[in-house]
Amino acid sequence: MKVGIAGYGAYIPRFRIRVEDIARVWGADARTISSSLRISEKAVPAMDEDTATIAVEAARYAIRRAGIGGERVGAVYVGSESHPYAVKPTATIVAEAIGATPELTAADYEFACKAGTAAVQTCMGLVGTGMVEYALAIGADTAQGAPGDALEYTAAAGGAAFVIASENLLARVEGTYSYTTDTPDFWRREGQAYPRHGGRFTGMPAYFKHVCGAAEGLMRSLGLEPEDFTYAVFHQPNGKFPRVAARRLGFTEEQVEPGIIVDRVGNTYSGSSLLGLAKVLDVAQPGDRVLVASFGSGAGSDALSIVVESPIEERRQLAPSVEELIARKRYIGYAEYAKLRRKIKV
Repeated sequence: MKVGIAGYGAYIPRFRIRVEDIARVWGADARTISSSLRISEKAVPAMDEDTATIAVEAARYAIRRAGIGGERVGAVYVGSESHPYAVKPTATIVAEAIGATPELTAADYEFACKAGTAAVQTCMGLVGTGMVEYALAIGADTAQGAPGDALEYTAAAGGAAFVIASENLLARVEGTYSYTTDTPDFWRREGQAYPRHGGRFTGMPAYFKHVCGAAEGLMRSLGLEPEDFTYAVFHQPNGKFPRVAARRLGFTEEQVEPGIIVDRVGNTYSGSSLLGLAKVLDVAQPGDRVLVASFGSGAGSDALSIVVESPIEERRQLAPSVEELIARKRYIGYAEYAKLRRKIKV
């Protein structure tokens, strides 16, 4: 079945906080943290921004690039681990905002940082079987990190949306492969304000095992090697992990660097690998092949092989590029950041 991406869009909040401004508050060495995590700053949502508003903005850009009206979207799935409501879907808010209601199916997805790619796979199935003509998959988050914790330097906000279809494609998905186990490396119970993580345990037995397992399985199933790909995009919890994963799998710096966003935006969780894919689609040429491998704690990875098609060059001009969104920023200090993220409990 021919299924792929008919449109894509991204959104990154304007506010940024630098690593040194966070480190200064906690008496930490900013240069050591920045060097270790390979992050200089992160995006912070404004008081009136949340996962729903981020998802809506990205969705509007995606359907604009697809050249369709919202009423043609038959499914909306929003992946996030920071949905604004514990009971009430984000997907219905997005569907209403883009004019897709009422004749559609919609749901929210949760699988830590890979909920967005799980939504993409679901949309592929619905489109591929002919149940819907167009489906919208979104990964968006306003990620949380406890004050002073390592996650506070990386947990950020942003999202990306993809219109999945079987015609009018900007890029074709030629295969997907998932690798999943019960590996509890990162979690947050109901009612807890911040997630907890297993420290170094989140690396080798979680991130690297699953990302490499999914990427290797995908290439094996398609008969492809790293050199067959123009670009490779991996989930970006920090700036170090995706680069290490790329080297272990045999990819070069030239293949992986165009998809890196975490250094200037932070870890957008469910939007991380999808934002990286959007950034690559902003520069990719027809015929380029892209490998995308997400990661979600708990744990699992979805890998996709995507081949870019010719309409992309004219249609990507219809919405802001990821680089334009990154450049549109205003720095804030820790006090304003703490207020915006509601870290001060009264």
